[in-house]
Amino acid sequence: MVSYNPFSQEVMRDPLPIYAKLREEAPCYHIEQFDAWALSRFEDIWSASMDNEHYTATLGTTSSHLLTKVQPVTPMINMMDPPEHTKLRSQVRKHFAPAAIRHLEPTIRGIASSCLDAAADKGEIDAMNEFSNQVAVKVACIVNGIPLEDGDMLNELVWRFFAREEGVDGMTPDGLAAMGELFGYFIGLSQSRRKSGSDADDVVNLLNHIELGGKKLDDESIASHMSMFIIGGAETFPKTFATSLMRLAQHPNQRAQCVEDPNLIPDAYLECLRYDMPTQFLCRSVTKEHQIHGQTLKPGNPVLFLYPSGNRDPREFVNPDVLDIHRKAPRFLSFGHGTHACIGLHVAKMEAKVCLEETLKRHPEYEIHLDRAERLVTDFVQGFASFPITF
Repeated sequence: MVSYNPFSQEVMRDPLPIYAKLREEAPCYHIEQFDAWALSRFEDIWSASMDNEHYTATLGTTSSHLLTKVQPVTPMINMMDPPEHTKLRSQVRKHFAPAAIRHLEPTIRGIASSCLDAAADKGEIDAMNEFSNQVAVKVACIVNGIPLEDGDMLNELVWRFFAREEGVDGMTPDGLAAMGELFGYFIGLSQSRRKSGSDADDVVNLLNHIELGGKKLDDESIASHMSMFIIGGAETFPKTFATSLMRLAQHPNQRAQCVEDPNLIPDAYLECLRYDMPTQFLCRSVTKEHQIHGQTLKPGNPVLFLYPSGNRDPREFVNPDVLDIHRKAPRFLSFGHGTHACIGLHVAKMEAKVCLEETLKRHPEYEIHLDRAERLVTDFVQGFASFPITF
């Protein structure tokens, strides 16, 4: 019988074989240690993501909130339910909408080109630290209205937030400290904006003026939302970019097709994202008793949505373990789904389009070096911390 614990070394080293067994043997799996459940099939995760009757996000959405319980729950946008979540999301959405992001394409291309130019003479680049991290944090600052000069500092805090230590399940004390520093920074930023009377049309100012439930947001709430936006904007894309470079290099024929026809790049990125989703799960809490696959989920139970498992479910995808840049899957879970679908998905798509275009245009036969890459081994996020490529 399959055994699953998100903190086990076996799962953190390579979760896919475990996910495959879960889908077949225990699609609604009880994690006894935490009295939690894990959903591993695509349709179950897809449906539960839209179910506001039986699930809530207000008690937390990560293992640090609901399993180890070391991280306090704060009013981040991803830990709100409708109607409050709906109102806040509708207010900030314009800054992440396709029209707004299209205007940023020249800026994103300029940042990407500068990174590649700086590495041209030495013939190699760390696709994480010297390239995609730089693009992601700068774009996140621009989109949200954060001073660009603070980007490197914020990026360091985000990476500390996600760092893991051997022998510690989930978030570390230093990760919690980094979150506190993020809060402190954004409290100061929002206060200085109010004091200056800024009329800038950005997310920081919007949060300073929005009302929820007839009240303006307090400083901690603003800091909490802004921390989520910088974390989401700075952390995820670099991991998906590195794994996309890896998979395209491992499938040279498909990479060559992208070089010949750059219009294939957006679909190629989405397929790589389906194939290698970094976020292993997000959580909800049960609010109303119900059954899934004969198992009874009771109020208060945490539920893990195992997104990468759903993305490899043969019930949804033909040959799910095959990378096919022509797949054009009509549904997948890499940006979540339902109420809490990723608000920054258009930003990530544009960053990927530009960064892959620039890389393949300049270095169509780049080489990867997995022996020199540094892979993250964590419960929550898979991917690379360093990923060198040579030209």
